[in-house]
Amino acid sequence: MALVNPHGKEKVLKPLLLTGDELVSEKERAKSMKQVRLSSRETGDLIMLGIGGFTPLTGFMGHADWKGSVETCTMADGTFWPIPITLSTSKEQADSLAIGEEVALVDDETGELMGSMKIEEKYSIDKTHECREVFKTDNPEHPGVLMVMNQGDVNLAGPVKVFSEGTFPTEFEGIYMTPAQTRKMFEENGWSTVAAFQTRNPMHRSHEYLVKIAVEICDGVLIHQLLGKLKPGDIPADVRRDCINVLTENYFVKGTTIQAGYPLDMRYAGPREALLHALFRQNFGCSHLIVGRDHAGVGDYYGPFDAHHIFDQIPADALETKPLKIDWTFYCYKCDAMASMKTCPHEPADRLNLSGTKLRKMLSEGEEVPEHFSRPEVLEILRRYYAGLTEKVDIKMHSHAIGK
Repeated sequence: MALVNPHGKEKVLKPLLLTGDELVSEKERAKSMKQVRLSSRETGDLIMLGIGGFTPLTGFMGHADWKGSVETCTMADGTFWPIPITLSTSKEQADSLAIGEEVALVDDETGELMGSMKIEEKYSIDKTHECREVFKTDNPEHPGVLMVMNQGDVNLAGPVKVFSEGTFPTEFEGIYMTPAQTRKMFEENGWSTVAAFQTRNPMHRSHEYLVKIAVEICDGVLIHQLLGKLKPGDIPADVRRDCINVLTENYFVKGTTIQAGYPLDMRYAGPREALLHALFRQNFGCSHLIVGRDHAGVGDYYGPFDAHHIFDQIPADALETKPLKIDWTFYCYKCDAMASMKTCPHEPADRLNLSGTKLRKMLSEGEEVPEHFSRPEVLEILRRYYAGLTEKVDIKMHSHAIGK
């Protein structure tokens, strides 16, 4: 059996990253262009366009694609796309740019020239409408909502040429991978069914259990962690990388998992982000996406299994990558094992509920972590990290994190 096809009607990867002489000449041309500054989220999106992770997109979305993605998860040409990929700027800058003009795209934080874009469209959006549709809330305390509301007032659309992958290839050497690279690794391993495990947390025992379920039914698992920006209090990617390495080295059969990373910022869009996670994992070659409790959620904005239900609400042929839905998992003292709501007959009082939020809170406050919460090798790395922090971040607990 072959790997799943890349997303889109043509079923081929479309990386937009330039190389060689073409890269040199286009970067030189871009020096004379007006500059549009990119937020961290927009830079991550541009890199995903560059490496083919957002196949079949050729650039930032125009109004028709934005509207379709927001309201029906479908672009103007019928391609399934659950979260809009857009670039914004101020009204003043937009007024100074002409349709057909090429602009240089520059990372606002580093000042690096990341690519160029030919402007085909300029349009304003109803940001509140986007937030209510995508995030199911317009509360500015939601980090994804805040991201959208802080955008510029005008979106710029058009095809892009990508010059750089930023610092990801060097900062995360060995785990930062493109879709072409993961597909090559899967093929070399003889894998055709591959489950992706999405994570923005170090892996505790519940995560380990989810991955091991997938190992039982697939050829292998891609432990695919987010390398971009997170909300305050979340654990940085280099610490997560070390935790995942020590966990897989000590508690997984060799050759059953691959750790990799991708360059996006977290949007915290819950169910909609679960769909986007499945979509770009299809481009990376994964046949399944593990979807557990409160996938890509934050606070109490989503039900614990809304990300399960949303896959039942999209057309059957929208994605080749399918969800591997797994119920609430925990350690049961009476079973003396990891279990789920489907396999454990005991009472809630007999269970140790596990969550990344709960673990972060215990570690940040110096509390003793229960024996079955996380592997000791992982806890050692995390305790070192928290001991080195100079500023404490208050971790807010939400209902899903405490087993409600």
